[in-house]
Amino acid sequence: MGALGLGMSPAAAPVGRNTGAEFLVLYRQGVPDDAAHRAIGAAHGVMVHENRAIGLATVRSDPGFPGRARQQPLLREVAWNRTVGTAPDTGTSRTAVNRTTTGRTAEAREAPGGTGLPARTAPLAKYQWDMRQIHATGDGSQAIERGRPSVRVGVISTGIDASHPDIAKNFDRADSRDFAVDIPEDANGKTVDGPCRYEGCRAPSDVDPDGHGTALASLIAGAGTGMAGVAPDVRLVNLRAGTKSGLFLLGPTVDALTYAADRRLDIVDLNYVDPWLFNCADNPADSPEEQAQQRLDIEAMRRALDYAHHRDVTMIATAGSQYADYTKPYVDRISPYFAAFKGQNPHTRNIPAICQSLPAEGDHVMAVGATGISTRKAVYSSFGNGYITVTAPGGDAYDTADHKQDVTRSVLTAYPEAVAREHGDLNPDGTPRNPAVIRHCAHGTCGYYIFQEGTSMAAPHVVGVAALIVSRLKQQQASAGGVSPELVERLLRRTADAHACPLPATVVYVSQVKQPDGSYRRVESRQTCEGRADGNGFYGAGIVDALKAVKAVG
Repeated sequence: MGALGLGMSPAAAPVGRNTGAEFLVLYRQGVPDDAAHRAIGAAHGVMVHENRAIGLATVRSDPGFPGRARQQPLLREVAWNRTVGTAPDTGTSRTAVNRTTTGRTAEAREAPGGTGLPARTAPLAKYQWDMRQIHATGDGSQAIERGRPSVRVGVISTGIDASHPDIAKNFDRADSRDFAVDIPEDANGKTVDGPCRYEGCRAPSDVDPDGHGTALASLIAGAGTGMAGVAPDVRLVNLRAGTKSGLFLLGPTVDALTYAADRRLDIVDLNYVDPWLFNCADNPADSPEEQAQQRLDIEAMRRALDYAHHRDVTMIATAGSQYADYTKPYVDRISPYFAAFKGQNPHTRNIPAICQSLPAEGDHVMAVGATGISTRKAVYSSFGNGYITVTAPGGDAYDTADHKQDVTRSVLTAYPEAVAREHGDLNPDGTPRNPAVIRHCAHGTCGYYIFQEGTSMAAPHVVGVAALIVSRLKQQQASAGGVSPELVERLLRRTADAHACPLPATVVYVSQVKQPDGSYRRVESRQTCEGRADGNGFYGAGIVDALKAVKAVG
């Protein structure tokens, strides 16, 4: 395999008999690119894209291509990617966060333009309990370190809205890229992203059609115009790998990872790889084609993670919001939630612990669990002794004394105005109509914010603390070189606020869920913590602490 190559291969394979289907082809390790190209051509495939860093090609051909390609000894795995030419209700994705819309509301839907808070305190800081929990405040870590512009953080998500007032200052336009192609519908005709709104179904690299990536970016490096992130002076690089509906397919995700490595980004915030909740090499409930999909996912992701790690990219991922212990057997009823070929549908699978949730269970990746305002593990946050690296605030709207929902117990994030309007969250005059949305205006410019929760909201807090660590280490080194991901992880673990398992170790989470008639329905979830005070399944090494982290570096 040669250097990273993205886009059409210069040595395109011969045209197949039919280009109505798209496949992923993973070369055997060490196979020269040109030899792999010839093997694809011999199987009557048309190569439309190639990631040379890991030996992965996107190929179009007829439905018989996998059988022919598997006869080629230089090709390791072949799997369906999607049906091409089908014209994409919104598809299901694990990256979707909980947008809190009911229950007790924020104190004001329109925040005042001025504040009596200290000068380095953001106007919406009163809503940011999450930053206070990890001491990432104006009188905490930010009094010592706010991050350096030389530190670049890649956000592998649905995009970043570069026009948002809290994003614009820190947005790295030059290095931002869009790797995702929106998919109108899947192979079964189910709507995924709907009609394409941009040419070639590719969004510009400075927009976020979903809002997820903008939320992550604001928690990492919100500039403080309305809300401040953990590291408000680092640079944000948009590595869009998720489609408008939040679908993260393998190809765009590994392209984003290897690009981040080649551009020598310092840290990346990772989401899931769809459409399998867990990837199993040979689960008997899956068809042979589905098993091939998952084997390819596992090996391609392994190569991409190794590639990034060896180039000093610190990788941090969401642990999952399935209320589940990932170290125990699990019943998966939602995978696959994207049909790559006609007739593919979700089905019930018994998942042994050996199966992998990617990339969180991949090599070199830190898996982040979520906490609520009380520091309890958030009800939804997936867990497991030896799985969770550290935890951070992800929000828990039911972390209240009466177990009723309070939106302000979720996490405040930046919200693209275009997405807010599309979702019907704003009145025609621009004022919020969703009680979870806040508008803040200053100097003639308005920004929107929304309370959300999920482990995907927890991970960027850890990314931000990692960015502070890297900023101080780079200053000490007086070098533009990379910082060892192992060192970053050691410092995150060592400075985390250790939390023992609760007593008793089995927690009964109670949520009083409001019903349409105004009554409440009690919902319970029993979850058991295993491990010691300095390392357990609920908290890992503990809740990250930005102030302790920057002090530890010196």
